[in-house]
Amino acid sequence: MTALHAGERTHSGMLPQSRTLELAPADTPRGGHETGREHRHRPAPGVQHGREETLRGTSLPERVPPQPGFAPGKEVGRGNPSRGGSAPNRVFVLDRHGRPLMPCHPARARQLLRRHRARVHRLVPFVIRLVDRDGTATPCVGLGIDPGSTASGLALHRVESTSSGDIRQVLFGLELHHRSALIHKRMGQRADFRRRRRSANLRHRAPRFANRTRTPGWLAPSLWSRVQHLESWTRRLARWAPITGVDLELVRFDLQQMENPEIHGVEYQQGTLLGCEVREYLLEKWGRQCAYCDAENVPLNLDHVVSRSRGGSNRVSNLTLACVPCNERKGSRPVETFLAHDPKRLARVQARLRTPLRDAAAVNSTRWAVKSRLARLGLSVACWSGGRTKWNRHRFVVAKSHVADAAVCGDLAGVRGWDRLPVVVHASSRGTHQRTRTDAFGFPRLALPRSKTVHGFATGDLVVAMVPLGRKAAGYHTGRVAVRTSGSFRVGSTDGISWKTCRLLQRADGYSYSEGAAAPPRPDGRGFRGART
Repeated sequence: MTALHAGERTHSGMLPQSRTLELAPADTPRGGHETGREHRHRPAPGVQHGREETLRGTSLPERVPPQPGFAPGKEVGRGNPSRGGSAPNRVFVLDRHGRPLMPCHPARARQLLRRHRARVHRLVPFVIRLVDRDGTATPCVGLGIDPGSTASGLALHRVESTSSGDIRQVLFGLELHHRSALIHKRMGQRADFRRRRRSANLRHRAPRFANRTRTPGWLAPSLWSRVQHLESWTRRLARWAPITGVDLELVRFDLQQMENPEIHGVEYQQGTLLGCEVREYLLEKWGRQCAYCDAENVPLNLDHVVSRSRGGSNRVSNLTLACVPCNERKGSRPVETFLAHDPKRLARVQARLRTPLRDAAAVNSTRWAVKSRLARLGLSVACWSGGRTKWNRHRFVVAKSHVADAAVCGDLAGVRGWDRLPVVVHASSRGTHQRTRTDAFGFPRLALPRSKTVHGFATGDLVVAMVPLGRKAAGYHTGRVAVRTSGSFRVGSTDGISWKTCRLLQRADGYSYSEGAAAPPRPDGRGFRGART
């Protein structure tokens, strides 16, 4: 534990550390064997063993900030959960001109920072830049991608050729959560607001949806965001590591097989609704009676089990029959809430419904777009089936997860380090052009300032706040900041923090990271003052 003393200078983007250096320096990284143990017996040029080296007027990080999900000081194993935990992610390394080198071990990165041979280039994910090496590494790192609907997995690996085949050593894992559901919700709100404005001014307006033309391969904004997220992070990782190729799981879900596993032959070709319309199909499916009260010989309405306001679709698997009183009483409530008093009927209704296929349809729609966008980056893209990934997962006894599937995607003879705790990344927006906040009916209720920055900070920036003792929320706070024009910010989940106690760690990049992703060493809270940016 170290304390931040008043007047101590810090390097831009770095955190304070003790100036005492006790470890011998390590050479520059080569070939991926950067544990530091091989060079521990070598003293640095001009430095004797046991001597302390200091740099006056400069403060550098005492240790590498931990990656998300990696607890500092925890004993880690070597990629096997039964040996006491998961190994930490490797640290990305750049040369003096910003070109990628082979990722190194966190202990190796600490040695380079303590010997002042490297500078912190980025905190999350952690990237260092060497100051005494000029050159590029031979591309020898592969990237595995497991696209998903709500989340995707990315795994950087190094290939070791053996007599039995290629064995992968996972270097870095990343779990990327998409924001497609939020985009779908906001697009629906925009459509509702636009529809209200048009109906308020015109009694009747001819439909114009047939006038709009779409290019081949068009995707909805909620689907296109998934493609952009994967392309963006592949481009980023290619800037930080010498990636030579991408192994992409080009999975295709069979929707009919998922709905009815027993379907085969002519029934598979004809489909579910052959020879009947949707309404007639529902009448036959639900026995021409209300699904909620078994009423017969009464007018029946089409009811969405998951209402449209809650994201429900018009698929047959989401439609049922309900009489007028039951339909009005249910409204937009979930069926679990509406039938909470009758669990037997709830179980019977849910048994008749089929598995929702929204996620599978989203993956099917975006798989070729992901492949084409990754090919534009200049990387060789190899496509593999989901069955091959599942076979590798069972063959190597790998747990089911997005990052693990990305690690075992492709042709390989073994995998090590698949259980590394991944960096969990949630896609967030970079802000909005909207200058007003609206109520539930779309009317403006709050005006926003024209400038998005307040005292040099913007919402989404990663900051550290050191609030002095005696003030509200005294202590040490790290996280994303929400700015206000009054100067009272919210850092993480703590509100009412003055901008004068905040220091910028990393600018907002459109993504949010796990809690404590870049938490530096906590001061002891005695005799330190609030630092200004």
